[in-house]
Amino acid sequence: MPAARPVTPGLAGIPDEVDVVVVGLGITGAGVALDAVTRGLSVLAVDAHDLAFGTSRWSSKLVHGGLRYLAQGRLAIARESAVERGILMDVTAPHLVHPLPMLTPVDDAMSRSRAALTWSGLHAGDLLRRTAHTSARTLPRPRRLNATETLSLAPALRADTLRGGLLGWDGQLEDDARLVVTVARTAASYGADVRTRAPVTSATGTGVELRDELTGATYAVRARAVVNATGVWAGDLDDRVRLRPSRGTHLVLRGSALPHTRVAVVVPLPGSASRFAMVLPQPDGTLHLGLTDVPAAGPVPDVPTPSEQEVDFLLDAVSSAFTTPPVRADVVGAYAGLRPLLEVAGTDATADLSRRHAVLTSRTGVTTVVGGKLTTYRRMAEDTLDAVVASARLAAGPCRTASLPLLGAGTPEQLRACAAPARLVRRFGTDGDLVLATARGATGLDDAELLAPPSEEVPVTLAELVFALTHEGAHDVDDLLERRTRVGLVAADRAVAEPLARRALALLSRATPAG
Repeated sequence: MPAARPVTPGLAGIPDEVDVVVVGLGITGAGVALDAVTRGLSVLAVDAHDLAFGTSRWSSKLVHGGLRYLAQGRLAIARESAVERGILMDVTAPHLVHPLPMLTPVDDAMSRSRAALTWSGLHAGDLLRRTAHTSARTLPRPRRLNATETLSLAPALRADTLRGGLLGWDGQLEDDARLVVTVARTAASYGADVRTRAPVTSATGTGVELRDELTGATYAVRARAVVNATGVWAGDLDDRVRLRPSRGTHLVLRGSALPHTRVAVVVPLPGSASRFAMVLPQPDGTLHLGLTDVPAAGPVPDVPTPSEQEVDFLLDAVSSAFTTPPVRADVVGAYAGLRPLLEVAGTDATADLSRRHAVLTSRTGVTTVVGGKLTTYRRMAEDTLDAVVASARLAAGPCRTASLPLLGAGTPEQLRACAAPARLVRRFGTDGDLVLATARGATGLDDAELLAPPSEEVPVTLAELVFALTHEGAHDVDDLLERRTRVGLVAADRAVAEPLARRALALLSRATPAG
C-alpha cells in the first residue's frame, strides 16, 4: 500500500495506474475511497472542486433512524437507516454524531388521532432502534410529556394552546461537511490518494483523464475499476442515469430568535403523516429551520439557492407553534441542497421517490452509485465495492468499515481526557490535541492567539484553519469558511472570519503540508 499522505489540492505526483478511481468526494465518494483502500486496493479519489462541495454539506445535519420511511411502509430502508445510525453513533464516529432530543408539541392544532399516530410512530422507531442493537444509553426511549415539561425544553412554544409533548431521539452530526472531511482524511491515512481541484474530462471502466485546475496540466490514469459517485451530477459520466433531483431548503436563525431552544422542535405539516418542519439547534448556537422538498428541474447548479416561496413556506409552517414565531428579519442565512433521487416510473412527487441507492454499470464500464442518503453512506460504499470487486475480479479483502473508527473517534472517557479545548474535541475528537500541536508547530504562535475567536458569535479558531490547510486539503478562503468550518452559512459571520482565514493562508504560504 502507498504511504499515508494528507488530502491534497491538484494532481502533482499522482500514480499512472491504480486499482480503483473514485470520482466525487461527497460523503458517498469519500466512503467508497475508505472502503476500497481498507480492503487492500490502491485508490485515487478525485473531485472537481473540494471535499463536500455538493449535496453533502447541505443536509439537515441529522443521522436519521428511518422513522419517515417506516411511516411510508418502507421497512427495508428504515431498518438499514437505523443500523447505519447505530454504527455511526457507537463505532465509527461517536465524536461527530450525538443524540438529539426531538420534541413534537401536542397543541390544539394537533388532533388526538394525529397525536396517537405520532406516538405510535415514535414507538415503532424505538423498536427499530432495538432491532438495530442500538442501546438506550445511546438513544433513550420515547416519552410523553405534560405541558410544563414540554415548555421547560422549548420555552418559546406557544403555551396557551399546548397540551403536552412527545419526546423522541435521533442522531445529530456536529457538521455534515466535517463528517465528509473526516472520512476522506481516514481514507488518506490508510493510503488512498485523495485529490481536489481535479475534474474528470472523460472516463471509462478502465481509466480516466483528469485536469489539474491549479496548473492546467492533464493526466491519464489507468484503473481496473472507475466509480462514479458524483451525486446529482452522475448523469455527466453516465448518460443512462435518470435522476429527479429535489431541493431541500433550510433557514439559519440566531438562537435568540427562539430563546433557550435546546431540543429539536418537530412541527407536523397538515395533510401528511410523514412530513414535518423542524427547528434544529446547532452546536454553534444557531438554529436551522427546515426543510422543503420540491422538484428541482433544469440544469444542476454548483450551489443551489432557496426560493422566496420556500423561505415563506418554512416560516409559515412553524408559526402556529411559537408565542413569537420567527419572521424574515430573523433569517440570517439560508441554504439549499439537491437530493440525487432516482427517477421512478409513475411517481410524480419527489417526496415519494425512494431514498434507496442503486449501483449501475454504464455502457463504458463505469460503475455509478446514486440515490441513498447521508446516513447510509457506508452501506452504499460497501454495496458499490462488492459490485466492483465482483465485476473487475479484484483481489480484495472483505469490507471493514462497519467496525473501523474514523480518525478522532474515541470513547466518552477518551474524549474527556483530551487536553484540547472543547470546540476542537467536539469537531476533531481525539485529534483535537493534534490540531493544536500542528498549529503551534506550523506557525510558532502561542495558544492564546491560536484559539482566540474573531467574535463571540463566530467561534472559529486559527488553529483549526491551519489544520485544514496542512491536513485536510483546504486551498482557499472558500474551502476554509464554507466547508471546513461552515462560517459561510451566515454572510455576516463570514465577513468577520475572513481576515482570520486569510491570515491562516499567509502563515502557511511557505509551509509544506504535514503527513
